[in-house]
Amino acid sequence: MKKSAEHKGAPAPAVAEKYDVRPGQSVELLKELHILTRDGKLNQDSRRKLKQVYHLFQFIKPLLKETLAQKPDLTLADHGAGKSYLGFILYDLFFKEQAQQGHIYGIETREELVQRSTELAARLGFEGMSFLNLTVAESIDSAALPGEIDVVTALHACNTATDDAIRFALAKHARHIVLVPCCQAEVAAALRKHKAQALANPLAEIWRHPIHTREFGSHVTNVLRCLQLEAHGYQLNVTELVGWEHSMKNELILASRTQKPSHKAAERLHTILDELGLEDELGLRFFTPA
Repeated sequence: MKKSAEHKGAPAPAVAEKYDVRPGQSVELLKELHILTRDGKLNQDSRRKLKQVYHLFQFIKPLLKETLAQKPDLTLADHGAGKSYLGFILYDLFFKEQAQQGHIYGIETREELVQRSTELAARLGFEGMSFLNLTVAESIDSAALPGEIDVVTALHACNTATDDAIRFALAKHARHIVLVPCCQAEVAAALRKHKAQALANPLAEIWRHPIHTREFGSHVTNVLRCLQLEAHGYQLNVTELVGWEHSMKNELILASRTQKPSHKAAERLHTILDELGLEDELGLRFFTPA
């Protein structure tokens, strides 16, 4: 299939100026992703979506550059890829410009989205992209993925899928991990189960009411994830993903493997689990180095 002139070059100046399209971004790709309409227009929802992905790109690009400086065959796995907005834009703005393009793996459970993304990558000539119809948990042992992955992303991977993405990243010796957690219900459910016993401790008032159980459970889940990553030797930056104003799930966790495993972080993780009565139920999920 012959590629359009729009795809080969920079976006048309009028489109770029009107919608803040990044230099080098393929307008044809934005149309294929239905961010831009065929006549180059952008509705409010698509404008917000594009700003979100661009904002996240600003966090991920330095990680990609740092990794590429150390090795030529950069690999990235995007869990819960959906329509692969992030993967396609990362490839378009970064991977295709490199002498060694590296490879992006989009991992998604909905077969129709995997098929659609595979066809789009073929049409655009994005040879360094693959899409796999797998759960996050299944991807850990899948022969379709290499033994090591440099960068792992999981954006709004629901509930325990974020923890599976962490397990995947640790198994693949990822250099960098980018997480936007979502719908953390498991810890809250465990807190509710043991609430009667926990109320002997005055601190249990923090999560006694149902709305507080949900909010506290969500917060504790991310605290445990951060301690787990530090225990495995990652340095963390936990911040707000500014630009996702329409979503309450706005916490961004950036982890880079730069240090030795932290015994202190592991001890604190298990102390928190013990104090909350969660060790037996969740100790294996929030595992630390032996």
